[in-house]
Amino acid sequence: MPGTDTLINALTTLLVTIDPPGLAPIFLGLTQGMTRLQRKQVALRGSLIAFFILALFALTGSGILSLLGISMGAFRIAGGLLLFWISFEMIFEKRQERKEKTSEAAITRDHLHNIAVFPLALPLIAGPGAISATILLAGSMPGAWGRTQLILVIAFCLALMYAVLVVAERLDRFLGVTGRAILTRLLGVLLAALSVQFVVDGVKSAFTG
Repeated sequence: MPGTDTLINALTTLLVTIDPPGLAPIFLGLTQGMTRLQRKQVALRGSLIAFFILALFALTGSGILSLLGISMGAFRIAGGLLLFWISFEMIFEKRQERKEKTSEAAITRDHLHNIAVFPLALPLIAGPGAISATILLAGSMPGAWGRTQLILVIAFCLALMYAVLVVAERLDRFLGVTGRAILTRLLGVLLAALSVQFVVDGVKSAFTG
């Protein structure tokens, strides 16, 4: 049964990889010209779709790895390295640029149609980092109760994401450019430490398993 430390680790990892404060200004850009009600609808739909995507990987991720013959130790190392790269991008403000490019491409191609699905739910909320983190966390939270707790953590993170998107305009004004930069870098350092821990756990698992 997962302990308090595991739950806190899961919550922190998912919140940092999903990055609600960093997504707020991009969401405003995506929904420019929409009414407040339309923005709420897009935020709700995008958050729900992202929840179902991550919940699916929480339940089936380990099975997919077993089917492909990939050990959890190997995936922990690979996932940890991917999360470390994301933390590197956050610290040096590369991730925001990439997300903005993704959102611009979507506006050009779809002109805001189905924007809740792409790019909001996938890949901005439930991106490669969040999916990798979910599968990694599923490996450290085995059993029916462990998976249930992980899905509850995902639900909490996505509920928080929805709340942030609803107040995105006010949050963006409150943080400003400097506040967002400081917060993103702090979260990046935290994610770097968590990702190194995943790699260390993966190496231990690979040598002892």
